[in-house]
Amino acid sequence: MIFETVRLIILDDIRNRHLLKPQMKNLSIYSIVGPTASGKTEIGVALALHLGNAEIINCDSVQIYQGIEIATAKPSAEEKRGVPHHLIDYVSPEINYTAAAWAKDASEKIYEIEARGNIPILVGGTGFYLRTLRSPFFESPQTDENLREKLVKIKEKKGAEHLHKLLQRVDKTLADKLFPRDYVRTMRGLEVYFQTGKRLSELQPKREKPPEFADRIKIFALNPPRDLLYERINFRAEKHFERGLIEEVKQLRAVGVKDNTNALGAHGYRRVCEYLRGERTLESAIEQTKQDVRNYAKRQMSWFRHKEEVIWLEGFGDDRKTFENLRSFVVS
Repeated sequence: MIFETVRLIILDDIRNRHLLKPQMKNLSIYSIVGPTASGKTEIGVALALHLGNAEIINCDSVQIYQGIEIATAKPSAEEKRGVPHHLIDYVSPEINYTAAAWAKDASEKIYEIEARGNIPILVGGTGFYLRTLRSPFFESPQTDENLREKLVKIKEKKGAEHLHKLLQRVDKTLADKLFPRDYVRTMRGLEVYFQTGKRLSELQPKREKPPEFADRIKIFALNPPRDLLYERINFRAEKHFERGLIEEVKQLRAVGVKDNTNALGAHGYRRVCEYLRGERTLESAIEQTKQDVRNYAKRQMSWFRHKEEVIWLEGFGDDRKTFENLRSFVVS
């Protein structure tokens, strides 16, 4: 409670200092989104260098975790090229970090960056994070780890679709909006209902007001050729296993990180856990990881295609033509 009070006082101070720079209120905040392996890091850094006074805020739900390295595509010091990066490697893998928590942290970083007279650039493919930043959720209850573990066991035994059927019984409105295999949001809906007795679909409209900078966020989405994207995804997945993904998971489990955490539920990590539990072969783990990531990339593209305000950039982020297209929309 004391920590939260101090945090709010600091945030108010940051906001007050931000208000002393009225010129920042008219400047755009840029967001680079798109499917995994599409080159968001490269074009985000290129944009920051082009602007000259920009800082990058990570908008990827896996890169936030400490110790989760090989299958996350976290930018190296060389790839950052001297551009300040925020919200990477700052959450324990034992914590089931939420989109609402990220939105609060990202808001603070935006205020801090603009208070310095610099431009924030949000880079990452987690559309749900970006949506939560622009349209905050209501204050939801803390995760009940015992309940979460029970739901995870149900998922592992009967599948994500079974959880979705359970949600249909208690909150049909929410269930109808979710993919049957979207077990993360499905579980959250079940958790809120069983912890509070209230439907998440009824609570969601009771949101906080959007931050004042929400309308200044310009969203650019990469749209590379699908066949080439899938080739990159397959190649990257194989390299992750070659570079020691299995050993990394073993080390995380050895220090107490559980298989049912969000961190080890990420693509690649989840299948390695299944392999280590003897539930699939190594070859199956690799091939299923490729399929998982390809499916995820497809869902990412579907997510952003439903957003009218998105500006599409054809090609990969490391293509010069793609960057030139982006630059035509940017005032430096």
